Amino acid sequence: MASTPAVRGARRSLVFLLVLLVGLAGLITYGVFRSDATWTPKLALDLQGGTQILLAAEQTDGKTVSGEQLQQAVSIIRQRVDAAGVSEAEITTQGNQHISVSIPGKADEATLNRIEASAKLDFRPVLATGIGVDLTQQPAPEPKTDEDGNPVELTDAEKAAEETRQQAIAAADEARAKADALTPEDLVPETKPDNAGDLAWITPGLQTKFDAFTCQSDAALETGNADPDVPLITCDETGTQKYILGPVELKGDVITDASAQMATNQNGATTGGWVVQITMNKKGTEVFGKISTRLYGAPTPQDQFAFVLDGRVLSAPQMQGQILDGRPSISGNFTQETSQALADQLKFGALPIDFTVQSQEDISATLGASQLGYGLLAGLIGLLLVVVYSLFQYRALGSLTIASLAIAGVLTYLLLTFFSWRQGYRLSLAGVAGIIVAVGFTADSFIVYFERIRDALRDGFSIDRAVEHGWKRAFRTVLASDGVNFLAAVILFILAVGNVKGFAFTLGLTTLVDVLVVALFTHPMMTLLARTRFYQSGHPFSGLDPKRLGAVYRGRAQFREPVIASKGAGKKVARSQKEAERRQTIAERKAAEAAGATVGKES
Repeated sequence: MASTPAVRGARRSLVFLLVLLVGLAGLITYGVFRSDATWTPKLALDLQGGTQILLAAEQTDGKTVSGEQLQQAVSIIRQRVDAAGVSEAEITTQGNQHISVSIPGKADEATLNRIEASAKLDFRPVLATGIGVDLTQQPAPEPKTDEDGNPVELTDAEKAAEETRQQAIAAADEARAKADALTPEDLVPETKPDNAGDLAWITPGLQTKFDAFTCQSDAALETGNADPDVPLITCDETGTQKYILGPVELKGDVITDASAQMATNQNGATTGGWVVQITMNKKGTEVFGKISTRLYGAPTPQDQFAFVLDGRVLSAPQMQGQILDGRPSISGNFTQETSQALADQLKFGALPIDFTVQSQEDISATLGASQLGYGLLAGLIGLLLVVVYSLFQYRALGSLTIASLAIAGVLTYLLLTFFSWRQGYRLSLAGVAGIIVAVGFTADSFIVYFERIRDALRDGFSIDRAVEHGWKRAFRTVLASDGVNFLAAVILFILAVGNVKGFAFTLGLTTLVDVLVVALFTHPMMTLLARTRFYQSGHPFSGLDPKRLGAVYRGRAQFREPVIASKGAGKKVARSQKEAERRQTIAERKAAEAAGATVGKES
């Protein structure tokens, strides 16, 4: 076989396709042994079952929950669940107070936190800090005894320590009593502070309340609904550090984007920790720039700025420079999973109302494996019909259709498995329907290509030139057809939810696979087959026999003799002759007439 540019290009395309298939299979194999990947795509709720969580809205101040608030909460929860990589989840309202969240498979802790958390983020300046652990609650030391069990007198140092402990207990009890006796007026400053970071907010009453405050007290659990216009006494997430924070200077609604990323030092090297990078809108950028300018260089702890999530301090870093680009970062004891969960919550906004988990239970598949079997059986029947038609219409050439469909099936399977592992995709019955539909328009691409080759043969091209000529004409048609399908799939994916989105995903994916297979397998294989003796000779069973196709043009200004339909030739030859005559161009007809006239004169 001559190594022409077309042959070399065909071989490169086949090698590229092989590398793509082997690469996908290798990645999945790596994921199976080193991660949580599986050899098969994960199934959706309708085929596998999963977890159903019933959220009950909490009423505050006697106000009822509106339908608009519920719908807004459904939208936010759906965005959070999708961001967690969970596909095909069903999120609906139930009555006027509940939201039902159904997730395929077993819901992990991170996903549950995404669903339940309100994620209300505030930015507050730090006014004072202290130890949040109640040291007076430490158990008293056990009495010392000798070997015989007799009490041993404490040393002077031990007596002093015990006396100090008792004094601390008495002081804490006195502080709590004073704090309980405080009135709201005791917490109001006599003069209006200049800004949220002004120490004038710390009144004697607020200081007394802060001294009595511990992170294990009931008051520490009620900081989530604090008034944004007054100082807040709260703790960090570890429960060891307590803070007096000034009024809210910025709210979380100024956040336009949030992402989890590795923390870096001043030199740009990663530290091994994780932070949440925030991007603010124009208003937030302007206000935060003024705040950072005020805090930069202030004495500790007034140089700290707290990121407060649902009343708890996530992080209270020192302001080490002016942040004028509106891109602060939240640091803390984050892992990759917790930082990503927080980023998703902040990115998609806080829930308009608070929810509590009323119930959580496992649910069975709504359709089950039997329905999946029926769907696959329908797809198999359709595939067999395509195979039978291809062999009947194109004879040996139909085997290339079968091989192309097989390659498309393998590539689609590998891609679905890969997306199931890396993107949380789950295959639903609607997705199976999208794959079945793809069999039809994938076969259409091959038919268009083969018919263009046949047209070129009828016009007198040789087999190898007919392949190249037919490919140029067919590929434009294939791209136009698949482009329409892909555009419809994208629009459907954007606008739809649930199972319909799964159908759109598989439809769009298989459309791209169709283009890849036609370009990287079908055409290259046809290019190589056209150089074989079987197809070069125009074998009757090749499906590309010029005689059977009614070709009349043999080369430049060369035409074969018209075939006279005799009785023995049958109707098929006559039809071929008529088809050939119909497809002749004006120049060919004139040449044929001239040739006929010359033959008549000679006779």
